[in-house]
Amino acid sequence: MLKDELRQTHFPYCMTRQQDGSYVLLNRNYKPIGFMVGEWVRYEDHPVGVRIKGITPKVAAELDIRGRDSVERIYLYNDENNPSRGPDYMRAYLDKLAKLMAMPIED
Repeated sequence: MLKDELRQTHFPYCMTRQQDGSYVLLNRNYKPIGFMVGEWVRYEDHPVGVRIKGITPKVAAELDIRGRDSVERIYLYNDENNPSRGPDYMRAYLDKLAKLMAMPIED
């Protein structure tokens, strides 16, 4: 389990869409944000999903590090573009986070 940096456990690495349409924001270990466990986590067993308004293929492509338009799983960075590798990578990541954090959630 990766846990050398706060980024690896407490910052979004990707987001994955659940069957009910909600998203779970995952850390670098594919665990919900803040989870620091090694074992498998069934996302549906925890109240971690959020319904985000406005996730369209166009928005997904803007958020995804490779510009993919899939709304099923969106990667905000990858190992090649790890925000810890330098200020340009961090800026790109923070720009994606700013866009994501400004999106409204459904009741």
